[in-house]
Amino acid sequence: MNLKTLSEHLKLSQTTVSRALNGYPEVSEKTRMRVQQAAQELNYSPNARAKGLATGRAQTIGHVIPVSTQHEMVNPVFGDFIAGAGSAYAAAGFEMMISLVDDKSQEKLYRDICARRNVDGIIVHGPTMDDPRIALLSELNMPFVVHGRASNIDLPYSWLDTNNSRAFQRATEFLLDLGHTRIALMNGLEFMDYANRRRLAYEGALTGRGIALDGDLMCSKEMTEIKGFLSASAMLKLESPPTAFLTSSMITAIGVRRAIHDAGLTLGKDVSVITHDDDLGYLKNGHDVPIFTATRSSVREAGIRAGEILLRLIRDPSAGPIHEIIEAELIIGASTGPAPRRQNA
Repeated sequence: MNLKTLSEHLKLSQTTVSRALNGYPEVSEKTRMRVQQAAQELNYSPNARAKGLATGRAQTIGHVIPVSTQHEMVNPVFGDFIAGAGSAYAAAGFEMMISLVDDKSQEKLYRDICARRNVDGIIVHGPTMDDPRIALLSELNMPFVVHGRASNIDLPYSWLDTNNSRAFQRATEFLLDLGHTRIALMNGLEFMDYANRRRLAYEGALTGRGIALDGDLMCSKEMTEIKGFLSASAMLKLESPPTAFLTSSMITAIGVRRAIHDAGLTLGKDVSVITHDDDLGYLKNGHDVPIFTATRSSVREAGIRAGEILLRLIRDPSAGPIHEIIEAELIIGASTGPAPRRQNA
């Protein structure tokens, strides 16, 4: 089954059928539904290149990944996001192009991509507070969606983000309600927008309860297992160690758990841990009962939604800017409990 055969079956022009399948706004909803139903019944699967010739599009979405010495993008969290976004593209007949680039060469690569028009839109990953890519892509008139936000950018742009502020405020308050006052923050790199929001929420929750901030209990590093382990190990050796940790990633939390075990302490009894981003396809938080109490937000679902938003902007540029925020759930696991008595002695 090809486009010509499907068009003849429907007694419509190939252009109309192609536009209906690609969501063009000038095709009526009735015609679009009729075409999509026939395509499904006849097992029509459009070839991306053929669709591109018919629509004038590349039928491809771009992901530019900086190879950085400061912030490593390629990790299990990124993998889940890409899996989600890829499923949204595939459902719409689009393909994905991933480009790796040195930090200093990003602007040139973006300009080259836009000049060649080999993608129809771009997902921007890991925005910083003053992310220059937003102004650049706006200038180049390339449809894009930011996974996250850039707090210091005033330009209109489309984004999808987790409510990091609310998630970390709620997690900190949960630990405070359990009687913990020595709460450590294991954060990501704080020039990243999401990490800055998380720190501010953590600090606000503590000061709101009259608890002084302690720089010895705050860590801002790459979210890896080894850095979680080393930082937590050092904190647990303090004269007044933390009785609870709030971590920015499941990967970091695994390192913190190892440090607790190596110190001869019991997770959830001697030291509590709450983590974020625990809903990962290949790194599950236990089975029936979660290992970690967590602020849960599906990265895969975020990828699907970001992909869907970008596809909508490609089909109808006037639809933007689109903003969508995802609330994280607080999932209670075995890693949290009341503050040990020694803290309050």
